[in-house]
Amino acid sequence: MEKTVKQDLSRPETILNHINGLLKFEPANPDESKGLLTVKPANKWILESSTRPKPQMLFGEFWFQDELCILFADTNVGKSILAVQISDSLSKGKHISGFKLEAKAQAVLLCDFELSDKQFETRYSNNYNNHFVFSDNLQRIEINANADLKANLSFEDYLFQSLEDVLTSSGAKILIVDNITYLKTATETAKDALPLMKTLKALKAKYNLSILALAHTPKRDFSKPITRNDLQGSKMLINFCDAAFAIGESSEDKSLRYLKQIKARNTEIIFDSENVCLCQLSKPDNFLMFELIGFGMERNHLRQQTDNDRETLKEKILQLNQQGKSYREIGSELGISHMKASRIIKGL
Repeated sequence: MEKTVKQDLSRPETILNHINGLLKFEPANPDESKGLLTVKPANKWILESSTRPKPQMLFGEFWFQDELCILFADTNVGKSILAVQISDSLSKGKHISGFKLEAKAQAVLLCDFELSDKQFETRYSNNYNNHFVFSDNLQRIEINANADLKANLSFEDYLFQSLEDVLTSSGAKILIVDNITYLKTATETAKDALPLMKTLKALKAKYNLSILALAHTPKRDFSKPITRNDLQGSKMLINFCDAAFAIGESSEDKSLRYLKQIKARNTEIIFDSENVCLCQLSKPDNFLMFELIGFGMERNHLRQQTDNDRETLKEKILQLNQQGKSYREIGSELGISHMKASRIIKGL
């Protein structure tokens, strides 16, 4: 019989109490249970795992069942568009052309903390007419602006508590969050990011969820490939997720996007710098979407840096340095490494 730690929601919660309330414990032999730890021979772990089905693809090799996956990109590149497209696919059990789907149609929760209902409508209609028809399996969630905050709970704790209520009532196993900054306003340091990732992983374990969380990239150098270092905030975000992929904008054609795997645990990384998925944004009728058009090399879609670009960069670095900013502050503002900022200043 499953044993869970009950949470007293009538009292103020600390992050630690909240996480403890979410933790799920599997039944264990007394000899295997050591407080919060379960200790078994490696062969037993494998034997017990082999009795459970393998994780199914939810969006090709980019996102698998039972994973906490992060999708990140620059602003206005199309994260929300792809998130809704994936939500629609999972709710109907129909794959997106070019991307495998192994799961059946199921309930999906889409936390849309970016768009208003009117903005959402215009994306999925023809000038507010001929609206796209979503499956009833897809539930879209917004922040209730009229809700009264509880005096004994922070906004973030109240949000997680409300989200748990929705998960319990809906029974959904797919959760898509647009975007992660609404769950935790500060994620720049390990101190802030670690509790968020632990809470998300605990939610995933308690409700057997597959989570796709959207995140931003800070200013970056568009002449360089996308890496895990381009995810905005602490590296704890990328360290604690199961998978991550990014959307890049092509310098060749502003309507082109490319998808690149950054981290994977259930598969090898297939879509790397030498094999990115090329997509174009299209709206054939009343549904804004990513359309796969082929594959290519990331370097062909990166901005080529000219001599003028390099001189302009040097001038900006020098100006910021004269303003008293540190190498790290300069790097963060200009989308370069602090070491590059240091080299250029010393060279000047």
